[in-house]
Amino acid sequence: MKLQMRHILSILFILALLAGWNGYASAAPASIRIDAVEPSLVYTNVSTTVTISGTGFGTNPMVGLDSNGQRFEFEPVSASDTQIQIIIFDLPVGTYDLYVRNANDEWAKAGGSLTVADPILDPTETPIPGAFVRPQLVVNHYKANVSAVTSGKEFRLNLGIGNPGTADALNVQATFTSADMVPTQTGGVVVVGGIPVGSVVETSQTFLAVDSLYGKSVVVIDVAVSYYDSAGTSYSDKFTLSIPASGGSSAVYATATPTGVHTAQLVVTGYSSTVDPLQPGDTFQLNMTVKNMGNSSAKNVTLIVGGGSSGGSGGTPQPGGVSGGSGEFTNFAPVGTSNIQSLGDVSTGGQLQVSQNLIVNVSTSPGAYPMKLTFSYVNDKGEVVNDDQVITLLVYGLPKADIGFYREPDPLFAGQPGALPIQVVNLGKRTAVLGNMSLTTNNGTLETETTLVGSLDAGGYFTFDGLVIPETAGPLQLTLTIDYTDDFNQSRTISKTFDLTVEESFVDPSMEPGLEGGGGEMPAPTEETFLQKIWRFILGLFGLDSGAPIDNTPLEGVPTEFPVPVQPGGGGGKG
Repeated sequence: MKLQMRHILSILFILALLAGWNGYASAAPASIRIDAVEPSLVYTNVSTTVTISGTGFGTNPMVGLDSNGQRFEFEPVSASDTQIQIIIFDLPVGTYDLYVRNANDEWAKAGGSLTVADPILDPTETPIPGAFVRPQLVVNHYKANVSAVTSGKEFRLNLGIGNPGTADALNVQATFTSADMVPTQTGGVVVVGGIPVGSVVETSQTFLAVDSLYGKSVVVIDVAVSYYDSAGTSYSDKFTLSIPASGGSSAVYATATPTGVHTAQLVVTGYSSTVDPLQPGDTFQLNMTVKNMGNSSAKNVTLIVGGGSSGGSGGTPQPGGVSGGSGEFTNFAPVGTSNIQSLGDVSTGGQLQVSQNLIVNVSTSPGAYPMKLTFSYVNDKGEVVNDDQVITLLVYGLPKADIGFYREPDPLFAGQPGALPIQVVNLGKRTAVLGNMSLTTNNGTLETETTLVGSLDAGGYFTFDGLVIPETAGPLQLTLTIDYTDDFNQSRTISKTFDLTVEESFVDPSMEPGLEGGGGEMPAPTEETFLQKIWRFILGLFGLDSGAPIDNTPLEGVPTEFPVPVQPGGGGGKG
């Protein structure tokens, strides 16, 4: 009996555990609660972030959805004790009960809180985008406490800021600015606080109308609003408000009598460089045309290349005189003379030519570099005036390539192919990217006229074995051209010309027509005699040269015939 009771208790304990994991709690403890689910409508084919607000979620909650026996569980993409965010995508259409389970196995339920629907399509079959969750602030209404703003009078602007968005706006702050009015009391910044979804919060700001309002019927106030959502994302909006103005003034002002303004104005109307294009390490002369565009003379004009100043404010001299050592000389520095020049007086409408020797720093990278120029002079009132201007100099990093032959080319003959052992070496300090290399000639035919060079490291080389067939003897000019793009995306070329000499074609004299021995034909070899063959055989027995003569001429000292011995005659009978 005790054994059976023990089995029953074990089974009941296991069933209780299964019930806790297999189903959702029907009643949630008071320590966990779901307050809101936003948005409550999502679309089945749109990935949507759903925010669940409440309390007691803990740090590692799980979220479940239940609809007609279909259950889905989600791991939050972000979670805190009061807010959970999950991403829903491709769920079956239906209305779902939402559950949240914390690490203590406590459950909270929000019945029918989420609806998944099919997207609504227009006649062009374009799906409606999914819901976007964010706060959105607008100015719901505004009004001043006076019928019209009057210069020199203070008034209060009341306005209501609403949130028609889909999420609460937190830490709302409004900043008021106006060219015609000065904000008072708050310094122009009002902290509104939080604005829930669908709510309108009232706020106000006091202003003092300045005298520049005279003659205006409307004044403009700009309101810049900054705020955050619950995830910490920042937003900002700007609104322009218009307030009626009376255009009157509490003070009377005398009408100003216009007077002419007399001042000099030195302007650089043109400039050029003696070296084009400029590259690191180049020494060049910068030539400038300076013109007085003002209506008075400029006296004791001083040019400070790189920027500086001369004298003091209001014409009061300062110790040290002209200051030109604080200029910018990182990329360009003066050479031969300092960066300060005295130009004398420049009358109204007058112009003069100015030059300055400079050097481009070897560490300067390719690019466009501004150069500051200061013209310091004395005006008609004896005041020291400093006019600052900027010109721009372009620095290029063009490739430095050595083009030649990697070995001495072979002699060229008319009508015969000759090799061209061409080599391109990158002598620059950085990688050079070169394009197509083309060959042309004024006397002959080239086997391969174009090839791609590509990227060459510093000190790297590229070899190309060309082939030329000269047409006639005499001078041959070979032109090599390499295309590339500079640092400012402009097309440029590198060219090299080679002057070569073509010789007459070589012919074997034995093949020349009209010579002795056959009138242009090879002499026919003579046949070796039988005795010559026997003689060579005897020479071979003694280890001597027994080879046949090339021209088959008789061997010297060897008879061509041997005498036949005479037999003693008998007369053919007895004597």
